[in-house]
Amino acid sequence: MTDSFISNKPIPVRERLIMALDVPSIPEAQALVEELGDSVVFYKVGMELFMSGDYFAFIEWLKQRNKKVFVDLKFFDIPATVGRAIRALSLKGVDLATIHGNDSIMEAAAKEKGNLKVLAVTALTSLDRGDLDDLGFQCDIKELVLSRAKRALQIGCDGIVSSGLEVAMIRKELDNRLLVITPGVRPVDNREDDDQKRVVSVEQAFQNGADYIVVGRPIRDAANRKEMAEKIQAQILSVF
Repeated sequence: MTDSFISNKPIPVRERLIMALDVPSIPEAQALVEELGDSVVFYKVGMELFMSGDYFAFIEWLKQRNKKVFVDLKFFDIPATVGRAIRALSLKGVDLATIHGNDSIMEAAAKEKGNLKVLAVTALTSLDRGDLDDLGFQCDIKELVLSRAKRALQIGCDGIVSSGLEVAMIRKELDNRLLVITPGVRPVDNREDDDQKRVVSVEQAFQNGADYIVVGRPIRDAANRKEMAEKIQAQILSVF
């Protein structure tokens, strides 16, 4: 029997699905949110929407509809700048936000987070061993992820973003002290044109210990988006 690290955190089951709003414009994002209705509670808003304009007005629009918001901009700058950016987001009622960087950057973000939960990025799910070699990382990818997770916990971040392939290892080492958000989750077989390389299924992600999963294209590109979202919610419910 394989180990199970199912999350015991008091998170409402339907909030464990985070829908990635990876669309090019705010009107398209709003239409998608309206279409999904109550099938999705939590939304990730990232760089593509940031570049489209009216990003913060859209965050307010989501909050007015009682949605939770994950700002995925992966802040990486001098510590003071990152700290101020995190503080500004906390004042807007954002629930989660991502940062990159070293100890001093994580410390600055943790100091200014308020009620916002700060997530340190470990290793992007679009990277594999060959990519890390190209970037000059000589360590094993699991060692890199675990090192980042340990530092994030020690410094005061609330959680990490990690592939589902590494979550069980993190739970074995650090128990349930960190929130773990897992992107690259696929409820169906991975498509050939998918740029996510280190992916897992919905059930596998939660069995390995994820607290939340991020799903984008499988919902966005579905013939019936709300039906697909509800299918994933049912898969999550079957785990918990």
